[in-house]
Amino acid sequence: MIRSMTGFGAADGEVGGGRVSVEVRSVNHRFFSPSIKLPGVLNRWEGDVRDAMKRGVTRGHVTLTARFERDTDDGVASPIDEARFAAYVTQLRGLQERYRLADTLDVGTILRMPEVFAGGSAREEMPAEAGPQLVHIVERAVGALLEMRTAEGARLVTYLDERLGAIESALDRIAMRAPDRVTEQRDRLRTAVRELTDGLAVDEHRLAQEIALLADRLDVQEELSRFRAHIAAFRAALRAPQPDGVGKRLGFLLQEMLREANTTGSKGSDGAIVADVLLIKEELERIREQVENLE
Repeated sequence: MIRSMTGFGAADGEVGGGRVSVEVRSVNHRFFSPSIKLPGVLNRWEGDVRDAMKRGVTRGHVTLTARFERDTDDGVASPIDEARFAAYVTQLRGLQERYRLADTLDVGTILRMPEVFAGGSAREEMPAEAGPQLVHIVERAVGALLEMRTAEGARLVTYLDERLGAIESALDRIAMRAPDRVTEQRDRLRTAVRELTDGLAVDEHRLAQEIALLADRLDVQEELSRFRAHIAAFRAALRAPQPDGVGKRLGFLLQEMLREANTTGSKGSDGAIVADVLLIKEELERIREQVENLE
């Protein structure tokens, strides 16, 4: 199914005698770009976490944040590492003075700093099974992320189909207007030649050749036909996306459609045709903005 590159997922569970909460967010990006923020006690499994993310996500900038809370038998929180706490206070006070920041430092700010609680950096305390447990939570969070991305992708497909419908209506109007414009230009050319020759004999064969060349320069049927073929390919990609994603394919088709729109506008220098070409280009821009967010 089509997926958006924007989404959010979360999961939590028991890991090595503590509880881990994982949040995963993603936004659009040309490639898979992970950003992983693990507490020190879980850092040695960062590679496994990255692999779990990559198995679920092929494109997008994905940020994963994990929080670890250690369980205690008596229900009392882990003791504070006062030396580390004092070091953070000293460092932050120095930054406040150096950069003339507001004096708003409080205990809560310090307690949110990494490894303030005693034992937070003791990696050797984590059992071997903590790695698979962490990966399982990450997979659940990524699964929730994919559900949101899929739901958003379905909404985007509906929106893109509506925009394509508006483009097709404009193409139909251009196709109806184009023959009349050729006829008008042919008659205008005949009238201009008669006025310029002031009643003199005109080489009808040569005039017919010029009219044929004019009609060829104004003919946009080939551009309209290619444009419709690109729309059909665009819709086919939306209905049957490839396993590696659809965004790049749709981006290429949009470039081709824009090329045909520009050629149609330059060949059909007519008020009604130009107005529809501008409408088409506006719709293509709306589509491009959304395609950049598709996986």
